[in-house]
Amino acid sequence: MADFVETTNTKSSNREFTNSISDLSVFQAVVDGLIEDNPFECTDYYQSGAAVDGIAVSKEYYTAKFIFEDNDAKTVGTLSVKCPTVAAYNAAVTAVLADTALATAIGGDCIHNSEKDSFSSTLKCHDVNGEIYYLTIGRDNARLTSYSDESIRTKVETWADGVTALV
Repeated sequence: MADFVETTNTKSSNREFTNSISDLSVFQAVVDGLIEDNPFECTDYYQSGAAVDGIAVSKEYYTAKFIFEDNDAKTVGTLSVKCPTVAAYNAAVTAVLADTALATAIGGDCIHNSEKDSFSSTLKCHDVNGEIYYLTIGRDNARLTSYSDESIRTKVETWADGVTALV
């Protein structure tokens, strides 16, 4: 019987933020700035005959949290809505807050508990050395995965050090 033989060594690194990213607009500015500025100098490449951007969002989600309070400010219900895009998140927040039938059914006023919202965006990055790695940015941390060259971690860490929201 054949044995599995190690062929590569990939690493993962995590950075916990001192403070959570304050809101979706700050979060989106970090992600958009990273893609637009390309501080890692990611390079475009071809996969299955198609051109692929050197840095691009590979998956994302945005979760809005709501509480329902009665007239005594007692929580009588909660709701979470997980959305695939920022546009869907914004639409869902508006729809849930406007849904009086839902608030009546639960028995309280609906309040968007935005401090409890969560956001996540995973970026697929193609390094100049040919490696593909992933950077997942959340509200409370960033996680770098599937890299082997330490210079990649150094580039990501240097960038994160310069982004106020990620300290």
